[in-house]
Amino acid sequence: MELNLSSMALTNTKTHCFGLIPTRSFLNPSKSLCHHQLPRVSFSVSSPHSLKLMTSRKVIAMAGASSRDLEMSNLTALSPLDGRYWGKVKELASSMSEFGLIYFRVLVEIKWLLKLSNIPQVTEVPSFSKEAQIYLQGIIDGFSMDDALEVKKIEKVTNHDVKAVEYFLKQKCESHPEIAKVLEFFHFACTSEDINNLSHALMLQEALSSVILPAMDELIKSISLMAKSFAYVPMLSRTHGQPASPTTLGKEMAIFAVRLSEERRYLSETKIKGKFAGAVGNYNAHISAYSNIDWPHVAEEFVTSLGLTFNPYVTQIEPHDYMARLFNTISQFNNILIDFDRDIWSYISLGSFKQITKAGEIGSSTMPHKVNPIDFENSEGNLGKANAELAFLSMKLPISRMQRDLTDSTVLRNMGGALGHSLLAYKSAIQGIGKLQVNEARLKEDLDHTWEVLAEPIQTVMRRYGVPEPYEKLKELTRGRAVNEESIRKFITDLELPEEAKDQLLKLTPHTYVGAAAALALAVDEAVHLGH
Repeated sequence: MELNLSSMALTNTKTHCFGLIPTRSFLNPSKSLCHHQLPRVSFSVSSPHSLKLMTSRKVIAMAGASSRDLEMSNLTALSPLDGRYWGKVKELASSMSEFGLIYFRVLVEIKWLLKLSNIPQVTEVPSFSKEAQIYLQGIIDGFSMDDALEVKKIEKVTNHDVKAVEYFLKQKCESHPEIAKVLEFFHFACTSEDINNLSHALMLQEALSSVILPAMDELIKSISLMAKSFAYVPMLSRTHGQPASPTTLGKEMAIFAVRLSEERRYLSETKIKGKFAGAVGNYNAHISAYSNIDWPHVAEEFVTSLGLTFNPYVTQIEPHDYMARLFNTISQFNNILIDFDRDIWSYISLGSFKQITKAGEIGSSTMPHKVNPIDFENSEGNLGKANAELAFLSMKLPISRMQRDLTDSTVLRNMGGALGHSLLAYKSAIQGIGKLQVNEARLKEDLDHTWEVLAEPIQTVMRRYGVPEPYEKLKELTRGRAVNEESIRKFITDLELPEEAKDQLLKLTPHTYVGAAAALALAVDEAVHLGH
């Protein structure tokens, strides 16, 4: 009998953890009402220059670009994430790309101006009319690729990316009579890092809640389904690569589902932080302009209004400790998945799993019979790449000379790569799981040839009833010797044990000696932590 995972629906209504879609509240539960909807990006390729800007494929929609243009961009991409694997990671582009960074900078600058208009002591920025508020919000909601290109055009002159956003907003608002009066209050009392740290935090929050956590959940649910579906499928364990006490395939899958879900929960509980305290963290410029305002309180209100956790103790930069914690957690999730990938690879190698073949696919350029475990190998390879980048991010980002150096700036632009390789790995593992078939005949064969695994229960029962040297007697019978059903049963029959105990041992086979494995597998949903 072969059990096929590809036919099992992941939305089984009896599986209570299935069908759950994470929301922003996983990252900051107390701020769940705050939501920043990213704009839908669409544009046309109007010139060779604009196409050149798009070579790295950092946007989702490429309306107007021909299939040849897309293939050319695949071929010229420096990273396979932006080329060969683009289709599998493009969900991250709107948040983790240069476009995403500019978008969130625009959002933060506008929200800060709106915040200033609500501070009574800042009389120079009176409360905006409803129409003006709608106009400003419209810049955020309608932010387009053309807008982002305009910011980049300004940056060519300023050679300063954040200042380019400020100038862009002044241009957008200079024709509005009400907002035009307060243009100089864009970026008021801000250092660039006030804008950047909140933008990077919002980028991470969006990427995690909209892409990474849902992908983790889908993976965990796929493995949980394996656990329940194969709860009663006995298999030979292997410790040190040698036959060991039997288990069930489902229970072994349950272990991975629970381990992964634990790290997923830690990730969802990580507080994403932000600062807004000026050039060195003391509100120097703020207080010099308005000494009668409680600026730390204003900053806390502003940061938390964005759905982030306020960090009051900072230099020019938010120290990035939360990022290190977050990246380390993702890395540990990835480590567990590497363990899973390697185990599945080994089970396929042993014949415990078969893989569904697809017409037209080729496993080897010279050996036509090959059906390779490429999905799990792809997953493992990308997890290694992701973890190398995550380790660097977590080690480097918390370190900055004195009140700030600029080394974190270029490093932060690489967060998308680490998340992209992780996402690609999760999807590859899910795809591989969908191709698996359990080869129960092979599992049965393994168990039929390893009756020596019953030495453990026999010597344990012998201990209970005071039979001398139980371990030593079983060692003499089994270690390095061929053992079969007949020799095991003869040994049990000759033991001086109560008949009831002897009968129980005689009923055991390698197929039934699985302990509580099935029950553990079936209860996996109770142990798995997914978002609600």
